[in-house]
Amino acid sequence: MKAWSWDRYGPPDVLALKDLDAPRIAPGEVLVRVRAASVNPYDWRHVGADPKLVRLSIGLRRPKPGLVPGADLAGVVERVGDGVTGLQAGDEVFGEVRLGSFAELVAVPQDRLAIKPAGLTFEQAASVSMAAHTALQGLRDVGRIAAGQRVLVNGASGGIGTFAVQLAKSFGAEVTGVCSTRNVELVRSLGADDTVDYTREDFTERTGRYDLLVDIVGDRSLARLRRPLTPRGTLVIVGGIRSGRGGLLGPAAQVIRGTMANPFVRQRIGTVQWKPNSTDLRLLADLMEKGEVTPVIDRTYPFDQIPDALRYIEKGHARGKVAITF
Repeated sequence: MKAWSWDRYGPPDVLALKDLDAPRIAPGEVLVRVRAASVNPYDWRHVGADPKLVRLSIGLRRPKPGLVPGADLAGVVERVGDGVTGLQAGDEVFGEVRLGSFAELVAVPQDRLAIKPAGLTFEQAASVSMAAHTALQGLRDVGRIAAGQRVLVNGASGGIGTFAVQLAKSFGAEVTGVCSTRNVELVRSLGADDTVDYTREDFTERTGRYDLLVDIVGDRSLARLRRPLTPRGTLVIVGGIRSGRGGLLGPAAQVIRGTMANPFVRQRIGTVQWKPNSTDLRLLADLMEKGEVTPVIDRTYPFDQIPDALRYIEKGHARGKVAITF
């Protein structure tokens, strides 16, 4: 199969399109022929070992041989492994892996896949998993969102943010999205009740307004992020594309700070740990079929231009997601 791989850490140019052996599927896994993928900050952070902490899992000096980046995918089931139920060859599916979706074929655990909604293109479905999972779990599991709450999303026009705005509205919240001037109309079109143009206003000066604040950007201190919250409000830290560039811990540094500060403040500080699972994927599929959530795709790149797609998303200005078509 054709697949992108890398043998040294660095910018997206270190990726090379190679001929690799097709993956073997273990019990409980499904072999998927990839029809579309999408890129995330997660991907360029692995390719560049940024933060350096990444090296602990994929290779200290250089990446382990044969590794393929990429998490999100949508495609067609080629074959199922022993013990797999509910899926068969020919099914159109979407989901995610830890690594491996920037390839023509990928082995995926069954519990990280769901049937693709018929009304979605492969590119749309491939743009859902990591970003929407993170938004959903941040709002529901960490933020404990409830109907009628006032929710602020910092980074509302990005991959996670566009899903967070729509999901918060589906929970019945009053939503404010923070974005740049050019993205104000986009965020409003997703259902935001209010927007903050960060080029004109500092949202952290809105003291005591919000029950829940989801920080996706990572460009403010904890003290400033807590200002817009009510005395018993909740801060959810996702990490952030702008936090910890080139450092040892990267976005994990803000996560650690939040975890350490939580016992000592009146407001609650929680952090999101991405937990891919088919149950949430089916929930997201249902919301998309109802029209309550729609993937926002900024650009689509062909499979042979994945390094260009990574360079684009690394700049941090993508509106929604960047998809890859095979």
